[in-house]
Amino acid sequence: GSEMCIRDSNMSLEKAKEHLKKYKLDQNIMEFTTSSATVQQAAIALNCTEGEIAKTLSFLVEEKPILIVVAGDTKIDNSRYKAEFHKKAKMIPYEKVEELIGHQVGGVCPFGVNEGVEVYLDKSLQKYKTVYPASGSDSSAVKLTIQELEQASNYQKWIDVCK
Repeated sequence: GSEMCIRDSNMSLEKAKEHLKKYKLDQNIMEFTTSSATVQQAAIALNCTEGEIAKTLSFLVEEKPILIVVAGDTKIDNSRYKAEFHKKAKMIPYEKVEELIGHQVGGVCPFGVNEGVEVYLDKSLQKYKTVYPASGSDSSAVKLTIQELEQASNYQKWIDVCK
């Protein structure tokens, strides 16, 4: 029932919180009374531009889940993606995201994810000083500088796969 749903979302938020605590960044987490599941909703909740919302997209590369954090106002460019990963961009199906990544859709972030999920940061974020990724739930975000994002996301490398 719906209680289950609420508990799950909090669990996911707790996982992200625990992870960010290791970097002393948990105090940067903001929780909202409204949904911040979409980039548009998050930008309104935070009173910032859509580009500053760091959107975390989940893909499968050879059946292996990866995350790519991109600026909220941009989209994946298929040919650039293919040049980077030598595969066509294949998003994780909605109903599989939580199982494979460890966070539910709307709260997906690179913090507190399942073992073995690789994180990449897209260059579209580099023009901002501060960005706002989700924090495990669909009504949370965390304010991070690019350096803090690098540190806390345990990223593999910067890539250039957006339009």
